Amino acid sequence: MPGARRENRSLCPLNVSLEILGDRWTLLIVRDLMLKGRKTFREFLDGGENIASNILSDRLSRLEAHGLVERRRNAQDGRGYIYRLTQKGIALAPVLLEMIVWAAQHERTAAPASEVRRMIKHREAFLEEIRTRWAKE
Repeated sequence: MPGARRENRSLCPLNVSLEILGDRWTLLIVRDLMLKGRKTFREFLDGGENIASNILSDRLSRLEAHGLVERRRNAQDGRGYIYRLTQKGIALAPVLLEMIVWAAQHERTAAPASEVRRMIKHREAFLEEIRTRWAKE
């Protein structure tokens, strides 16, 4: 079954994290949910990353199986779903923030310099904004 949980190679915390999050697409989906406000399958597909629909479906299922994402029927379109981070998923906010800051400081990225400065200078306030926005959804 796609996205089903499987046995970890080892119980090393870094290995466990990588087995859940360590592919090319999973953290981008979490980013889209957390920072870009994307919620539907179509919004993820149209997000500009060129993810294939079968990969997107698999990664959303995996995130759901691991309790990082929940899905519910879309009230406006009963055929589709709305995806939302769970408490466990939103707990990744500090990790994503640090990865964004690290990349922006050491590599060429599209991250606006003013936003990166805000992430660095006002880290806790930035994280609180993310948590507050999530709680209102």
